[in-house]
Amino acid sequence: MKQLLSFIAISITLLSCASNAHNKEHELLAIGKKYMEAVETKNVALMDSLLSPNYIGYGPSVGDSTTKEGALASWTYNAENLYESYVYTRHKELAVTVTEGTGIGDWVLNWAHLTIKYKDGRGPINLWVNAIYRVENGKIVESRTFYNEADALRQLGYSFVAPK
Repeated sequence: MKQLLSFIAISITLLSCASNAHNKEHELLAIGKKYMEAVETKNVALMDSLLSPNYIGYGPSVGDSTTKEGALASWTYNAENLYESYVYTRHKELAVTVTEGTGIGDWVLNWAHLTIKYKDGRGPINLWVNAIYRVENGKIVESRTFYNEADALRQLGYSFVAPK
């Protein structure tokens, strides 16, 4: 009887841990998806609610970074003046908790195909985008975004000429 009670207690504990991990993963994925929705709908207020006050964003270039205020100002300008539409398709998300090393924390990773149409008639351009969000207390505190900037410019009609 003692063995049966011990087995039941251990089983309940394991199921509880698995359920908590599943709930945490679900919450992280929901934050990533809400942020993508905010970008697609050009909803700066929703972006504001999802970014932590100490948010810092990096990319796509090595030297690029922005604060929450800078990111919101940029998106406000782009929504009003630049982008007609910004549509994610074929996207996949993954939630990961890193427990050691330099990237400790809860992360949401997103891989997507992105189509951007411009208000001035340029484009559309199509890009593969990788966005990674670190989440604390239900807010995005850090992001890293990667895409092929040269490909975006090429699709907009720019050409690259090697220096002489």
